[in-house]
Amino acid sequence: MAKKIEAVKSKKKTGATVTEHGRIYITSTFNNTLVNVTNNKGDTISWGSSGAAGFKGTRKSTPYAATVAMEQAVKKAVEKGLKIVDVYIKGPGSGRDSALRAVRSGGLSISLISDITPIPHNGPRPKKKRRV
Repeated sequence: MAKKIEAVKSKKKTGATVTEHGRIYITSTFNNTLVNVTNNKGDTISWGSSGAAGFKGTRKSTPYAATVAMEQAVKKAVEKGLKIVDVYIKGPGSGRDSALRAVRSGGLSISLISDITPIPHNGPRPKKKRRV
């Protein structure tokens, strides 16, 4: 007697639950600006980057590209119901300040701004002294 094999349907992920309060992580490098909007648990609500906003090459590293990337990510998050955010900024890039201004202009109120750029306490071993 042969057993019937049933096809298993894969469940589509329903998405993160969105509350009024969330977090925004901005990673600003010398070449790009990455934006991640999450809820309080850390589940991603929306994201964006200068490259995903349509900029290529050296224009990705500009403050304007960071503003456009942030506006796109914030717009998606506000549509889902986000209102208040904590902002965490990492990196030395030129898009730091302009991305922060774009959060404010996007309709979100900022409750916390924190710089989480990693700073070495000792760092790698220095090069040996030059002998001439």
